[in-house]
Amino acid sequence: MNYGFVKVAAAVPRVKIADCNFNAKQLESLIAVADGKGVQIITFPEMCITAYTCGDLFGQQLLLEEAEMALMQILNNTRQLDIISIVGMPVIVNSTVINAAVVIQKGKVLGVVPKTYLPNYKEFYEQRWFTSALQIAETSVRLCGQIIPMGTNLLFETSDTIFGIEICEDLWSTIPPSSTLALQGAEIIFNLSADNEGIGKNSYLRSLISQQSARCISGYVFSSCGFGESTTDVVFAGNGLIYENGNQLAHNDRFSFEEQLIISEIDVEYLRAERRINTTFAASKGNIPADKKPVRIATEFVNSKELNLTRTFKRHP
Repeated sequence: MNYGFVKVAAAVPRVKIADCNFNAKQLESLIAVADGKGVQIITFPEMCITAYTCGDLFGQQLLLEEAEMALMQILNNTRQLDIISIVGMPVIVNSTVINAAVVIQKGKVLGVVPKTYLPNYKEFYEQRWFTSALQIAETSVRLCGQIIPMGTNLLFETSDTIFGIEICEDLWSTIPPSSTLALQGAEIIFNLSADNEGIGKNSYLRSLISQQSARCISGYVFSSCGFGESTTDVVFAGNGLIYENGNQLAHNDRFSFEEQLIISEIDVEYLRAERRINTTFAASKGNIPADKKPVRIATEFVNSKELNLTRTFKRHP
């Protein structure tokens, strides 16, 4: 029995800019290690297949093709594993490029989630390369020879939980997509990020994640870029953070030169109980736009592995 716990992981891989083959191998290694530790869902940073700091290379056909080939490589080499993986990469949609999170399991692509809010202020230039989800009418995309559901309204159902995805800046927006996803049923939110460092920013980021996980009465798993990204304009520390209803369950050491895997267990049964008790949560569902229908995607059923808790509980709370 897993007693309502879902074991999740935030991975911070070492990357090489525009070296998709190298990056894919790093991802495969971390996926295999996480699966061996009983992790059910693992998330990686934004654009982890290409690296986030490719700049104008995102407009090059070669890089986009190499990214798709790298994804196929990951699918082939992890098809024997039960774990669900969420990776970041550029995806071509009708002659435009989106900043996407791609959900994979057992050699199949389950869904593609585009980034909604593209930062284009201060040190950010994402609108130079990418198209926002707000500007995309398509609800599917061809990737790795498959026609895949695509959208910000995708909910992924496992035998133990339902999860949704947002990407980096989405969390910093006035009304994050995760708010709607939680009201539609998502119990865990995964965020693929390329959050850079600034004075005082890390404490603000942790506060933001804590508040959002509490407001959504959800688990929140955050992974952002680390060693290997370009430091031409900014610096990346690599943040792996796991929260549950406002409380931090696990975090990593920042500014590490080594890849990291941050693992913890989210008590989904507890979150469901809290949502039932909190009638304001139910009342908030009336704010969901009528045309904002969720698309539910079933993941492949896997037998629950023996659960070993890594988190601790206070004997006298």
